[in-house]
Amino acid sequence: MLTMIFACDLQNAIGKDGDLPWRQSTDLQHFKKITLGGTIVMGRKTWESLPGKLPERRHLVMTRSNRDDIETTTFEEVIKLSMEQNVFVIGGGEIYSLFLPHIEKIYRTIIHCNVEQPDTFAPEIDEYMFSVVETKFVEKSDKDQYDMTFEVLVKMN
Repeated sequence: MLTMIFACDLQNAIGKDGDLPWRQSTDLQHFKKITLGGTIVMGRKTWESLPGKLPERRHLVMTRSNRDDIETTTFEEVIKLSMEQNVFVIGGGEIYSLFLPHIEKIYRTIIHCNVEQPDTFAPEIDEYMFSVVETKFVEKSDKDQYDMTFEVLVKMN
């Protein structure tokens, strides 16, 4: 199954200046819990924004350049792999848009803020294609900047 996971602000922004525009420890723990033991797929910019390989996950990076330091992949290879196992698409904006027509499930965290001058956005989710099946409001902890809402959306047949 092909699954998408992202956090966005109230206006669908997911990035600014090549990074997350907030510090949300609770959301990072949520991300870890969902993706642990799985395969994560990302674009080169998302890979470069990470502090390094995330523990206990297979990393696949979509890039046009030859790389020896990471495992690279193509769109077709990701689609094929998703028929055999759960694959998580983790960004960025272009990668989300590319895979959205093939996504079965979405984990979306809405960060209760409005980012000033964002440069990267999540794709618009068609409410006729996806249905929210879970929602949970979470107040910010001492390690979070903002309150958040965790959502799970599934593709309607």
